[in-house]
Amino acid sequence: MSRIGNMPITIPAGVEFKVDKDNTVTVKGPKGELTQKLSTKITIENNDGTIVFKRGSNDKDERALHGLSRALVNNMIIGVTNGFQKKLQLVGVGYKAEKKGDTLVLSLGYSHPIEVKDTADVKTAVNGTNEVIVEGINKALVGDFAANIRAYREPEPYKGKGIKYDDEVILRKEGKTGK
Repeated sequence: MSRIGNMPITIPAGVEFKVDKDNTVTVKGPKGELTQKLSTKITIENNDGTIVFKRGSNDKDERALHGLSRALVNNMIIGVTNGFQKKLQLVGVGYKAEKKGDTLVLSLGYSHPIEVKDTADVKTAVNGTNEVIVEGINKALVGDFAANIRAYREPEPYKGKGIKYDDEVILRKEGKTGK
């Protein structure tokens, strides 16, 4: 029994929800439009502003798809109404970020600055010189873009230098003098 898959989703005001016969879901809202093709093993019903997901059998694959389908559609609805954002912090001496047009320029201790261009779906902003904000309506693309930025200089466990998520906790090691 899927706890997530059985929960209905209420469609907020100003959001259009449409399901095609091949289970392609289209959600339009104030921030934009998202489309996702879901498995045909799950039936999606729109009952007067609430969306209900049902599965045909109790197979392991269908149980997994039940919760996944509901979570994907819920993320689409949240994305077109509120959007998603990830905050990254640059920790280290000389580490800084600045915005030049639609390009994010990162100085991370390498011999050259790293330039990351915004895409059509994901935008970046800089708060001060040590915080980067990644925003968009697609949760997967925002998370992937933030992970790619973080991969340029992952936080190290001794001094904690690097790019970390805002809510990430770095487990620190003691070093050589800790014997």
